[in-house]
Amino acid sequence: MTAPRSNLPGCLPGMSQTAGRPWPMGASVDSGGVNFAVFSANADLIELCLFSGDGRREVARLRFFERDGDIWHLRVDGMMAGQRYGLRAHGPYAPEEGHRFNPHKLLLDPYARAFDGRLRGSDALMGYRVGSTRGDLSFDTSDSAFSAPKSLVVADQAAWGEDVAPRRPWSETVIYEAHVKGLTARHPLVPAAARGKYAGVASDEMIAHYQRLGVTAVELLPVQAFFDDRFVLARGLTNYWGYNTMGFFVPEPRYGGLAEFRDMVRRLHRAGIEVILDVVYNHSGEGDEFGPTLSFRGLDNQSYYRLAGGGRHYANDSGTGNVLNLSHPMVLRMVMDSLRYWVECCHVDGFRFDLATILGRQTHGFDAGAGFFAAIRQDPVLSPVKLIAEPWDIGPGGYQLGAYPQPFREWNDRFRDGVRRFWRGDVGMVPDLAKRLLGTAESFDHHRRAATSSVNFLTAHDGFTLRDLVSFTVKRNLANGEDNRDGHAENYSDNLGVEGDSADPVVVAARALRQRNLLATLMLSQGVPMLLAGDEMGHSQGGNNNAFAQDNATSWIDWTRADTELTAFVARLIRLRAAHPVLRQRHFLHGRIRPEDGLSDVIWRSADGSTPEPGQWHDPAFRCLCLELRMNTQRPLERDTIFAAFNMGPPLCLTLPDTAPAWRQILDTTRPDAPDVLVLSGLIMPAHSVHVFTPDRPRGPQ
Repeated sequence: MTAPRSNLPGCLPGMSQTAGRPWPMGASVDSGGVNFAVFSANADLIELCLFSGDGRREVARLRFFERDGDIWHLRVDGMMAGQRYGLRAHGPYAPEEGHRFNPHKLLLDPYARAFDGRLRGSDALMGYRVGSTRGDLSFDTSDSAFSAPKSLVVADQAAWGEDVAPRRPWSETVIYEAHVKGLTARHPLVPAAARGKYAGVASDEMIAHYQRLGVTAVELLPVQAFFDDRFVLARGLTNYWGYNTMGFFVPEPRYGGLAEFRDMVRRLHRAGIEVILDVVYNHSGEGDEFGPTLSFRGLDNQSYYRLAGGGRHYANDSGTGNVLNLSHPMVLRMVMDSLRYWVECCHVDGFRFDLATILGRQTHGFDAGAGFFAAIRQDPVLSPVKLIAEPWDIGPGGYQLGAYPQPFREWNDRFRDGVRRFWRGDVGMVPDLAKRLLGTAESFDHHRRAATSSVNFLTAHDGFTLRDLVSFTVKRNLANGEDNRDGHAENYSDNLGVEGDSADPVVVAARALRQRNLLATLMLSQGVPMLLAGDEMGHSQGGNNNAFAQDNATSWIDWTRADTELTAFVARLIRLRAAHPVLRQRHFLHGRIRPEDGLSDVIWRSADGSTPEPGQWHDPAFRCLCLELRMNTQRPLERDTIFAAFNMGPPLCLTLPDTAPAWRQILDTTRPDAPDVLVLSGLIMPAHSVHVFTPDRPRGPQ
């Protein structure tokens, strides 16, 4: 395409242009200037556009006149950090062939370390003429620079100094999933300037809360720079969750800058807390063919995206309009460079990969040996950090629970749904509960994977909160502007007799007990537990189970209304889990005999102490499942035993195993504050409750 007419100088006074080098990618600063390197396999020409200090005026335009393969590069001597810039790419505008070059559109550098300015809604951002009868096949010549953010040249950050990563083993990990803004926006004790920011996440008040609970890792919803979707803005809402990434190297500026982000990590590490980032490498914020041209589309649409329909349309396994093409080596390189940047420059401890099936989908389908997985597994920087997959998407063969290679862990929706259904009272759920308690071995126990492969959760950002799970049977998403069509329709929830809020003490007590039972099941199961921020204090979203656009009091945790008794109970559960290695084993349990004591590592029991008969497992009246746990035969020197009973039925007599002369009851969900008590042989177990016992071992002479 013909370049936009321009009388701009090639360089500013005090600057000069040389060839530069094709590495590293993006803008890199040294004492004499800045080197730029940009990938495009199909462009005919790329230009570097320089802007004034306020970002409003384009003041110079320089051509990249050197190219090594598909890397365009130049160096500008005399340029310093802080320079605002953008890119323009010239080439064919042929959507049917997958090309959408339009040099009238200012583009963000995919490797930019910071952005300046906000994205302003404008038709000028579109590569096609909005309203044209030819749709996206038309070509728009309006300059988008006035409405597009600018990339910012950033100098390398100073050394970290004394920061030490906690390096928690998976068997000791308890994850706390949180949104940067929603976590502290309404916290009265967090300094006002830090609320809703990176600083708030690591404030003294929040660190004290994490340590009180006993969580070991904070998993943050997307913090890589994202833009608000036009359809969300049209409803007067914002993209609150942030699953619309446009800057894979840029901390989201609405929460603070890079220095603030790094300080957050440093403070959390000092407190022994790891930082895990929820990252979105499956798609970008440019949407489908009717979305804006902001970066990747304009630089090389055919390379960056997986295309369909001969090239004009986009694969949409993400449900957001496009899918990044990780089969292309330069796109995969960008993702790997981004991951390494967050580990090396920002010291994060791990990643949760959104819609991870897309990352491993090849032309023949999902492949655990795909290039993305292979690249991470061999990488000396990335292979040691925590890696968590969301093992599904909406594409063909998208559900891949248990199919990811070591060292990946996986979100386990079977745990979520099975435990919800058991405590809701659905019949026939005892066999499923047994599988969840032992780490969903039927999905994960293969290829020498660890028993910590399952990330167990009851709730997450996507869906009901725990309080809403026991208060609503029907989602209430009208505020999202989609006539309540969005969000999950089947939540396996139960309102305990009244829909929504209730002041009835009977209902309130039943809901409190149900929450405690659910949480106890989470913390007593093999795998890695994840807690949704706010669940420990009774946070409600008013029945909204898809609050992706609710940047308001719906999603922000109200700390002034915290259920302190529930918080204390969650802390007690986490302490119990931490004190008993038998609850967080690295090896799966299979009912094998331990040679050191002749006892099985797991024994299933009925309430009367007997071993359930095969037919009993599927008896609708079988509502109380008990199990006796010991350490796997791989850990013979570990001496720890737990007996737990999960009763969703009526009150009954519970007979304790005869493998110990006496047992000490350490948990009763009907009496959350009760102290430990010695039990000789049995007790009456209340309806709808969880009880935990350990063998009583006298510490001195009788």
